[in-house]
Amino acid sequence: MLAGGRSNVFMVSGKNINILVDTGPAFMCKGLLNKLDKRSINSIEYLVLTHTHFDHAANAQKIKAKFELKVIVQEKEADYLLSGDSPVPAGTNPLTSWLSGTFGKWVESKVRYKSCKADIIVNDEFDLSDTGTIARIIHTPGHSAGSLSLIVDNEIALVGDTLFGVYPGSCFPPFADHVPDLLESWEKLLGTGCSLFLPSHGRVITRKMVENGLLKKRKSIN
Repeated sequence: MLAGGRSNVFMVSGKNINILVDTGPAFMCKGLLNKLDKRSINSIEYLVLTHTHFDHAANAQKIKAKFELKVIVQEKEADYLLSGDSPVPAGTNPLTSWLSGTFGKWVESKVRYKSCKADIIVNDEFDLSDTGTIARIIHTPGHSAGSLSLIVDNEIALVGDTLFGVYPGSCFPPFADHVPDLLESWEKLLGTGCSLFLPSHGRVITRKMVENGLLKKRKSIN
């Protein structure tokens, strides 16, 4: 993890290659670049955006320009990245539903970011094994239509906001556009065999937490 706090930013390194996962919101850019400098990271080959919300993609263009890397995004959000205007997701509980419905459009107008063109557009899956890493990208919609997760060594999954590590005893995100898709994505993540899940917000999530959370949500829906 290169940066944390408002949003977690991760680096996956293989033989002679670095893959950055997300960039954080705009105010984190200087701190992120400083941390890359302190680690003597002079080259990054890929930037994987788990989705295009401002707190994940706001610095994509600056990072791309500095490192001349390839930006990877899911096809349903490529246009959002190009416009720098990604919609605020719906709430998953009464409070966040009210917040999204009341202030969503206002927030969107305040957090637009610099346009960035994707270089690689993912549909369902994208294999990164030719980079010297055992890594692949899978489509995990629900929080947003084009959410992606990066699976590393079939052991660790970098999941963006598909899981949330902030609330004790829960990994369910407070915002998601489509909960049924989200739960299917949880099943998809469990199907990878990964035992640890690294969200963009909060702590590490164990496989058991995802299994329990999925069972609880399935029961509440049925």
